[in-house]
Amino acid sequence: MRLWRALPPAAALLLALAGGGCSISTGQLDALFGDDKPETTGSIGHAAEAKAAELPPAGDLAYARAAASDVLSRGGKDASAPWENPNTGARGTVTPIASAYTQDGKTCHDFLASYVRGRSQAWMQGEACRQQKGSWEVRALKPWK
Repeated sequence: MRLWRALPPAAALLLALAGGGCSISTGQLDALFGDDKPETTGSIGHAAEAKAAELPPAGDLAYARAAASDVLSRGGKDASAPWENPNTGARGTVTPIASAYTQDGKTCHDFLASYVRGRSQAWMQGEACRQQKGSWEVRALKPWK
């Protein structure tokens, strides 16, 4: 008689486990039953990391570089300059960071640039140096880590 009382809760538990199959991976079940293999998932982390390490297209970068030159030429503290490529819809801002410094006899400044295109977002770090005519030239631009 006691067996019949335990049967409905056991059946409910079995149905719950069978119905919840999407939320339990075989890696989790293996861990319960003593399989020591590491769990493997279909993560896109590696693809996202590889993509983040790449720079945006050259056409978009030209607008970001121009904004960097513009904001550094204005020289104001805590300044930021927006940029947008009307051909691709990509946009972002450029913000000088830290203080200017001297490198190879030129005044240089580091900056951060944001990049937004559709659902893609990224940050880049750059370095620009003042040329003899007073304009700023971006010497380095790479993904921000």
